[in-house]
Order: sequence, then structure tokens, then C-alpha cells
Amino acid sequence: MQSAAVDLPDAPDESLTEAVVDLVLRGMWRGRPESEHRPLVDAGLALVKGPVVLPTERAKATASRILRVAAGSEQEERITAAYEAFLPVNRKIRDVCTAWQCRPDGTANDHSDSGYDAEVRESLEDVHEAIQPVLRRLERVLAGSGRYLTALEEALDHFDEGSPEWLASPLCDSYHTVWMRLHQELLLVLGISRAQDEAREEELVTRSRG
Repeated sequence: MQSAAVDLPDAPDESLTEAVVDLVLRGMWRGRPESEHRPLVDAGLALVKGPVVLPTERAKATASRILRVAAGSEQEERITAAYEAFLPVNRKIRDVCTAWQCRPDGTANDHSDSGYDAEVRESLEDVHEAIQPVLRRLERVLAGSGRYLTALEEALDHFDEGSPEWLASPLCDSYHTVWMRLHQELLLVLGISRAQDEAREEELVTRSRG
């Protein structure tokens, strides 16, 4: 993470920097604002909208500048390689979450069919096995990224202990919530737009299918 002195108000330490980056990666904070959010609101980096705290456009631009690695650097090249390994697996986790929430015929999954749910869990295991080497590779070139594998494993443990919300609920650090945070950090670190990301994912998935 780069210096905190990037378009931020008086920040005697890195707490404000960490708070703005965390909020941008999360996309929002649900519930009453925590103490670290109040300076962000005062600085125009966050706004409170009903029961959620949202990052402002200024916050997103600030987080982008903080996280972006040097263009053309060896670090960027190595992170890009990990990112491109991540994208095909990203398609699979979306498919898993969709299958958990909806049956193939489009009806809601009421989880009355244990066999179907077991198949979804098996697909989730395939995703988890596929993402582990990608994250270990990423950890060697992106400081702090090791936290994502730890958080994914914690979410998986909660899910297997009988708490289904830990797969895809936005109300906790579910598997999908942590995954989206990882995805967002990769985009900011590499300076990639959502449109570019979607196009590259489609290209890599199509290529992988031969």
C-alpha cells in the first residue's frame, strides 16, 4: 500500500487510509457507522444512506491511487498473471452461488433436496481447490493478499457447520463477499475497469473451453 498522503485530510497515521481502502473494497458497510467511518464522512469520502455507509467517487479515486502498482513493473506483470488465472475460477464461483440460490429451472432453491445441495457443495470444493494455488501465487507479489485465503477458509468452515448464509450472504463475510473484495482489489491494483475485466474473463473462459 502506498503512502497515506494521497488526497486525504489530516491523518496522523494510516488509519484513515486503511478505512477508505477497506470501505471501497467492501463496496458498502451495512449497519450503524463504526468509529472509523466518521472521519471518512467528514472528509467527503463516505456517505450514510439509510442503514448503509457508501464510498463516494472521491473515495474510489483515492483507493485506486493508493492501491495501484507501478504500470509496466515486474510486480504488475506477476499480479496480472495471477489475475488471469483468477478469472476463469471467478466464473465458476458465480455459477456455484447461482446454483445454490436457484434450481436449474429458475425456481428458488428451498434446500429440500439434499442431493442437489450436496452437488453444489462439491462444485464449491472444486472452486476452493482451484483458487488456493492462485492466491498463494498472488501472496508472493501482493502484500496482505494472504488474508483472502484465510477469510475464504473461515467462511467455508461456517458454511459446513450449518450456516448457509456464509456462502453468499452480503450481510456477513461470506465466501462470495470475500471473493468480491479480492476481485475488487485486483482491479484497483492493476487499474482495470469493470468492462475490461468482463471482456478479459469472457476471452479466457472461451479459450479454456477450447
